[in-house]
Amino acid sequence: MQEADSGVSSPTISHRNTASLIRHAGPHFAAAHLDGLMALYVNPSHGRAVTLPISESRSQPLVDFVRCSYLGLDNHPSIVEGAIEAVRRYGTLHWSCARTRLNFAALGDLEDALSDLFAARVITYTTVLAANMSALPLIASGVLTGGKKPVMVFDRYAHATLAFNKPVVAEECEVRTIGHNDVHALEDICRQNETVAYVCDGVYSMGGCAPIQELRDLQERYGLFLYIDDAHGISLFGERGEGFARSQMPEGLGERTIIAASLGKGFGASGGMLMLGTSFQEEIFRRFALAHAFSASINVAAIGAALASQAIHRMPELGVRQKALAEYISLFDELVPTAQAGSRLPIRTIVVGDELAAIGAARVVLDAGYYTSAIFFPTVAKGRAGLRICPTAGHTTAEVRGVSAAINRALKG
Repeated sequence: MQEADSGVSSPTISHRNTASLIRHAGPHFAAAHLDGLMALYVNPSHGRAVTLPISESRSQPLVDFVRCSYLGLDNHPSIVEGAIEAVRRYGTLHWSCARTRLNFAALGDLEDALSDLFAARVITYTTVLAANMSALPLIASGVLTGGKKPVMVFDRYAHATLAFNKPVVAEECEVRTIGHNDVHALEDICRQNETVAYVCDGVYSMGGCAPIQELRDLQERYGLFLYIDDAHGISLFGERGEGFARSQMPEGLGERTIIAASLGKGFGASGGMLMLGTSFQEEIFRRFALAHAFSASINVAAIGAALASQAIHRMPELGVRQKALAEYISLFDELVPTAQAGSRLPIRTIVVGDELAAIGAARVVLDAGYYTSAIFFPTVAKGRAGLRICPTAGHTTAEVRGVSAAINRALKG
């Protein structure tokens, strides 16, 4: 769903191109499915290991480098037990009720605990997608910017769950898209407009990150409103796992920054959340955010799992896992050259170029016993297909070395 680097919303500008996307990407999805690289149904084993059923009597053992559980918490015994105990305690999994009506008492406990953990006003959602869908129209309305509708600027590489909202946002205010991390273009827009909101990722899902300090400088000079989706950065940075973006804002979020994050991924549970900076923002979101007013909360198991995870985030174990992740990332960088080498971020991408060649490389790696992601348009630009690898704290040295060797063989072949 690529767009031009800049532009404004108008009746002649489209913010969606779904039919074109399907036309261009369809053959490569079909090839990846045919090669057995997509929609795998597996059984979990120890650590990052899984088994792929091949027949009634045979299965293939694999080491997964696709999951985004960067700290290896998604099968942590305390988190699993937290989920089970919460369901036992409440005797139900889910209430079909909007959050403006009834909520589980444990959900209040969770949001209080997360608010304390991250020094923000936290509201939880079923997914980060739901959090983004709730937040962006409210920002576009101007209610959070003194009644003045902002020019909403999206980073070109903003996650699909952010970019998807452009048509809705464009009904409220002007929408522009700028080049990736183009701070100069963003500053030009800030100079020319009284109220500007910028929408970006903290850690990008295909590697790289937002220039947080430069964005904060624009915020200080121009009053820029920041909406940062830090789903891939949460838990990995900060003494309490505040995340990539929040850990760089020690003085607090204030009234001009909102951070979205995942309760899955590094956090190891399930769901999404928003970190808000003011009581006014919290009041608006709890009354008018789409997923709060017209949908239900995360289920009881997810609440119990998240409560267990936030407790782990207060223990020395968090730092141990953060250190292990950093060590495995460094080891991978020694063995496989990528554009992200040397970065503390957990995602590595290897550009192959041709889509079918990338799919073939992923198949070679799979045959060696390691599951990696074959990436191609629309996940990355056309002609920039490749492999995406997620080392985690849950892997072993042998597994990191093994996948590295398999990747290098696949690229040579």
